Amino acid sequence: MSGRVEDMAAQVANKDGFIAALDQSGGSTPKALKLYGVSEDAWSNEDEMFDLIHAMRARIITSPAFTGDKVMGAILFEQTMDRAVEGVPTAQYLWEKRGVVPFLKVDQGLADAADGVKLMKPIAGLDDLLKRAVAKGVFGTKMRSVVDAANATGIKTIVDQQFEVGKQILSHGLVPILEPEVTITISDKAEAEEMLLAEIKKHLDEVPAGKKIMLKLSLPTKPNLYKPLIDDPRVMRVVALSGGYTRDEANAKLVQNAGMIASFSRALTEGLSAEQSDADFNATLAATIDSIFQASRADKKAA
Repeated sequence: MSGRVEDMAAQVANKDGFIAALDQSGGSTPKALKLYGVSEDAWSNEDEMFDLIHAMRARIITSPAFTGDKVMGAILFEQTMDRAVEGVPTAQYLWEKRGVVPFLKVDQGLADAADGVKLMKPIAGLDDLLKRAVAKGVFGTKMRSVVDAANATGIKTIVDQQFEVGKQILSHGLVPILEPEVTITISDKAEAEEMLLAEIKKHLDEVPAGKKIMLKLSLPTKPNLYKPLIDDPRVMRVVALSGGYTRDEANAKLVQNAGMIASFSRALTEGLSAEQSDADFNATLAATIDSIFQASRADKKAA
């Protein structure tokens, strides 16, 4: 393991802070831009749309508050990895200029629902993508699938898939973030989470010796449900997605879960607008980052 990777691993495993999710892909980009105050008539094709979302991400990444002091990592969309910020490749810029560990979203969207879950679509060209990520200085990856019901068959299948692809990612020297998201609005959310926990615990023995994974999970109905995963030596970190909660709701729930840190997307960009002056944008983002950081702190006292 190179010194650079060792430094990143130490930061991800031990540092107070949270992971910014800047990985909206093609399907979710129009919604993200709309929330940012950029309507669909602002672009005429997909290339222009991605130019606009990259400009938003670059504005966030270059903001004074966006540093490794509180944002210990950031998840990028593939196109963001392939682009530059201030003339420097994005992953390199994050680590060298901001002290933020870069991760890459690698899934290609969700398959049709079956057995109460949505699996990941097959990830075409994954090995080639992982090789490019390593070459660009990326530390880890993230991939999302969705649980929509407390269905034992579906939850087993979704965890099987996450760990199977996770082993492929580990073989490239990258740390995978497995993200089997439980939809926060389902009536049997608590039961689904208990099933998910049991399946993940069964699969941890599959993690190769000397390797670690990460998990990105919905904030649980029962506080500290995932503490056994947080405490497992094969798990580098357990991070929480906001899942549709407002930032205040997500932070309040996060505080109840010892050892869990945030990896918020929409809750991170809440309140930001393309029309804001740089001073207003930076002040809003700084306050947001601080609130999420406080809710992610190891002692949670200041949240």
